[in-house]
Amino acid sequence: MNDYNKLTASELGILFESYTNDALAICMLSYFVEHVEDPEIKACVEYGLELSKKHVDIDKNIFREEELPTPAAFSEQDVNTSAPRLYSDELILHYVQNLGIMGLNTYSMALPNTTRKSLREHFTHCLQSSAELFNRTTDLSIQKGIYVRPPTIPYPQQIDFAQKKHFLAGWMGEQRPLTSIEISLLFMNLYRNALGGALLTGFAQVAQSKKVQNYMTRGAEISKHHNAVFVKFLSESNIPAPATGNFTVMTTTDPIFSDKLLMYHTSFLESAGISFYGQSIGGSARKDLSVAYSRLIVEAGEYSLDGANIMIDNGWFEKPPSAPDRRELTKG
Repeated sequence: MNDYNKLTASELGILFESYTNDALAICMLSYFVEHVEDPEIKACVEYGLELSKKHVDIDKNIFREEELPTPAAFSEQDVNTSAPRLYSDELILHYVQNLGIMGLNTYSMALPNTTRKSLREHFTHCLQSSAELFNRTTDLSIQKGIYVRPPTIPYPQQIDFAQKKHFLAGWMGEQRPLTSIEISLLFMNLYRNALGGALLTGFAQVAQSKKVQNYMTRGAEISKHHNAVFVKFLSESNIPAPATGNFTVMTTTDPIFSDKLLMYHTSFLESAGISFYGQSIGGSARKDLSVAYSRLIVEAGEYSLDGANIMIDNGWFEKPPSAPDRRELTKG
């Protein structure tokens, strides 16, 4: 096969990431489907599981056709579906809803970076099915009265333009109220951190290694700290911080997921969180908000680096396809 017909570096990276994430989702959803009690929520879990299995099968075929090694990722050995229940139905529904959100973000970035037509068609379908998963879970959470609704503000009465440079300020002195975009970003980061913190609390209970357990506990505390920052910004503009859901974690300590899976899942959450914070900087005109997000990115980055070191020390860190190390190849 000549280089023109080979998968590009972007396509290799996207396939590796999507396969690994879907293999992870299969483990999580296979466990959830065994324990969720509400039949309507169970139907959403089953739909998400079906999508992830389809995506994995398609990716496997591509790896085989291109004579590429299939990533090790995760299998049924990384989850004990018969272990006791760890999370409430409400938390499970929000988890599946966020799988839809993550899919929308992942595939909306994947599509413009894909050259091969068959892959563009595949990622377009993945984008559509992620939207369907998000819409199904959102409709159901609204129907059941457990949807976490963003704050509201009064409608504007007229078009308005900023007249003073004070609009961009925010470090000292009187601060302008938050814009609707800034409120939206603060809310979504607050919501994601609340869900992520609950997940990590459960992960800490079922982790088998003390080092992994401590890492999960630390992550849950970081989530609380970050949310306190977001609540402060909202309250200063007299925007009540919305309730972030009844994310109940049960008391079981039985091993459910492998420590490898727990660490990778946490790494995925951190990467997504850092990406969302970066987007939030771009959407926040107030300088104090940008500075706060930048500081939180540094803290999240340090936490993520510590997690990567744990994974490398235990042989759990699977490298994505990479360029050859030319210096190593030329050593005599």
